[in-house]
Amino acid sequence: MKAFMDKDFLLETGTARHLFHDYAAPQPLSDYHCHIPPREIYENRRFNNLVEVWLGGTAADGTVFGDHYKWRVMRSNGTPEEYITGSKPDYERFLKFVDALQLAIGNPMYHWCNLELRQFFGYDKPLTPENARECWDFCNDKLQNDPSLTVRGIIEKANVAFIGTTDDPIDSLEWHEKIAADPTIKVKVCPSFRPDKAININKPGFVEYITKLAASVGKTRLDTVDDVCAALVERLEFFAKLGCRASDHGLDYIPFRPASAEETQAVYAKALKGEAVTVEEAEKYQTAVLLHLGRAYHRLGIAMQLHYSCYRNANERIYRALGPDTGVDMIAQTTCGADIARFLSALDLTGELPKTILYSLNGVDNDMLATMCGCFQSDEIPGKIQLGSAWWFMDTKSGMENQMRSLANLGLLGNFVGMLTDSRSFLSYARHDYFRRILCNLIGNWVENGEYPNEDATLRRIVEGVSFKNAERYFGL
Repeated sequence: MKAFMDKDFLLETGTARHLFHDYAAPQPLSDYHCHIPPREIYENRRFNNLVEVWLGGTAADGTVFGDHYKWRVMRSNGTPEEYITGSKPDYERFLKFVDALQLAIGNPMYHWCNLELRQFFGYDKPLTPENARECWDFCNDKLQNDPSLTVRGIIEKANVAFIGTTDDPIDSLEWHEKIAADPTIKVKVCPSFRPDKAININKPGFVEYITKLAASVGKTRLDTVDDVCAALVERLEFFAKLGCRASDHGLDYIPFRPASAEETQAVYAKALKGEAVTVEEAEKYQTAVLLHLGRAYHRLGIAMQLHYSCYRNANERIYRALGPDTGVDMIAQTTCGADIARFLSALDLTGELPKTILYSLNGVDNDMLATMCGCFQSDEIPGKIQLGSAWWFMDTKSGMENQMRSLANLGLLGNFVGMLTDSRSFLSYARHDYFRRILCNLIGNWVENGEYPNEDATLRRIVEGVSFKNAERYFGL
């Protein structure tokens, strides 16, 4: 029997162990898509205890924040909400989480938490209810006193070279400006452009958001679709000046319904009046704005990330009480593959298709997206169109293996830009270690099964590329 999570965790063969320890592990991290707050990097926040960094809490303005992956584990154990997102004492909340974690066999959360304890705190015992107090005291002492466990210390300890945060077009980016001007901050932190609120014309809050977007470019109104597009591009250019490497679109599905300028304007005017727009009308507006942004991304050299197939806020009761991004989202079934292809093709036809990364929350789409990528590659850069890393609910051992198998079977795994955390937790960098172990184990098994030659130079190129160097090239780090 193997020891629990030893140095060769998940590495089944000698080849896998060699590839991981010698080539993957030493590489820096490019966390090109995440949700961590840049302010906490600039201010070099120090957490008081494990609950603050793991479970979060409620901000002064009433906003609930934290790791909703962990909240789902606790809810699945019947934990009362007051221990999850409520105001119960932190140690009691920690105990409830540990109790639930014990039952999470097969869940990546079990591995992630124990990896974080080992990598950042040096606590190498499996976390159990029996040693919960010891772990709590041990880790909290380090959080409060160890200079390497501030936010910047955690980033440096994890060998992070690049962080791409997720930012709204109307954000001032003041913290990115302060980070860029501070020579003591070693990691490169850049904003990513997330214009969903300007695109979701059929969702609550659209009109109010357009007013805010107008104000962000010094206007009182945006009367036309052209005005909206111009405002978004103006903000995008501001983002680009601060090093923006990628946009990010988190849409229910990717529409493609081209329409005349007059039709699109009529839909927008209807929405501004507070009138409901149909699905078909919304898609006309969304298509026009997405095409306009795609062309701007290409001009500015910014990668376009498209995330889709999530059904959000499924539990109305929890959504009303806590708001979005609180652990009540689920995988959706969508049939927009052909529309994504038509969208990409429309941009490609005019030579304005940007670098694009495609993510579906439904693993069923892996093969479809992998074949789509092959339709739009070019000599601009290897792997211009990417099958994105296994995302969110697919971010599991089997999910990552399946995504990489699809890419290997139908494209070029060797040009994959690799892992991202998509996380709100600074300790989540351990997930890159998890991914790299799975990558090396997959490749190691292929080599030892005689499915790929044991040519060390090429294997090194592949492993180092997927671990970091491909992302370094793709995002121009």
